[in-house]
Amino acid sequence: MDDSAPAINLVQPGLYAHGDPYAQWKWLRANDPVHRHRPTELPGFWAVTRYADVREVYSDHKTFSSAQGILLRPDEHGADPGGRRTLALTDPPRHGRLRALVDGWFAVRSVRALEAEMTDIADGVVKRALDAGSCDFVADLAARVPLYVICRMMGVPDSDWEHMYTLTSQAFGAADALTRRISHLELLEYFEELRKIRTDNPGDDLVSALTTAEIDGARMDPQDVILNCDNLFVGGTENTRIAAAGGMLAFLEHPDQWLALVEDHSLLNSAVEEVLRWTSTATHIMRTATRPVTMHDRRIATADRVVLWLPSANRDESMFDDPDRFDIHRRPNRHLALGFGEHFCLGSMLARVELRLLYRELLTQSPRIALDGAPKLLDSIVVNGPEYLPVTFTR
Repeated sequence: MDDSAPAINLVQPGLYAHGDPYAQWKWLRANDPVHRHRPTELPGFWAVTRYADVREVYSDHKTFSSAQGILLRPDEHGADPGGRRTLALTDPPRHGRLRALVDGWFAVRSVRALEAEMTDIADGVVKRALDAGSCDFVADLAARVPLYVICRMMGVPDSDWEHMYTLTSQAFGAADALTRRISHLELLEYFEELRKIRTDNPGDDLVSALTTAEIDGARMDPQDVILNCDNLFVGGTENTRIAAAGGMLAFLEHPDQWLALVEDHSLLNSAVEEVLRWTSTATHIMRTATRPVTMHDRRIATADRVVLWLPSANRDESMFDDPDRFDIHRRPNRHLALGFGEHFCLGSMLARVELRLLYRELLTQSPRIALDGAPKLLDSIVVNGPEYLPVTFTR
């Protein structure tokens, strides 16, 4: 064990906005890959930081359950309300049954059918930003493409898209907790109203699919429908938004990589994979042990929380050559940014296409992009990346 260990606190306020979590993760990978993290305002947990171990936990749903929640939360907040009810917070076999209800919407065939419309959305969003000459890349570009696309898939009328943008911006980006809570409740109320409409008049959309579906011969509970709508909506917007913005920040900090993309658009697919690895926007994912298990001589007890740190796994030296280098030529690139195993991201194909289309439109319409001030990073242990990214464009 290295005696020159940094102070390990992966949940300290400000770490992801102003600190250097990568130094802690690097030390843990080398010296204590399954680390017993002391309790803070959050309960204690096992921190898993190596690629192979993260993949092992992802692969073993019988030992490491999602049903008790997938994010750290204070004990006084009680159990996650989505536990055993939403796609993200269920284990097989129910997870498979829920996934089967919506899987087709995110299959390659369905995403390709949407690609023309997604291209139009990306084109319109980029043109508006270019006409303005400058913008907040997060709010004006990265947030809007995935939000408009998931609104279309869920059957949200075009006239409500800006309202949904406002609600999600406040629910997940407002500075004070009360505003975030009120906005999130309004989002849930919106889906309740949409559920009622689709119950009587189902359409060709995700909300209708959930509202009219049956599991084990019975319709889903209305509350379960709403929670799954919320889960799909958030999953379809937040991580893609932050990945797109985090990727743009990486390009601005590594201008040679953007120039390589300007000169050779065929690199877009590998660039998107490197953006996903580099940003690893889901900072942590939690599992709960269902039985005693040993990892690296650490005895994990039943009901212990096991937390996977995805940015650490995706910088693991044993898996990636020169992992702290942003390189759009990187191949192979078997990152875990979109999960692994039973809970591999349902919208992985959709996210990749959205990122590719957004960057392609920027390359086509305005290859010269520059910072217009200091970016601000999110102060969160749940997702990491830019909260605010001011940029200017030159056609």
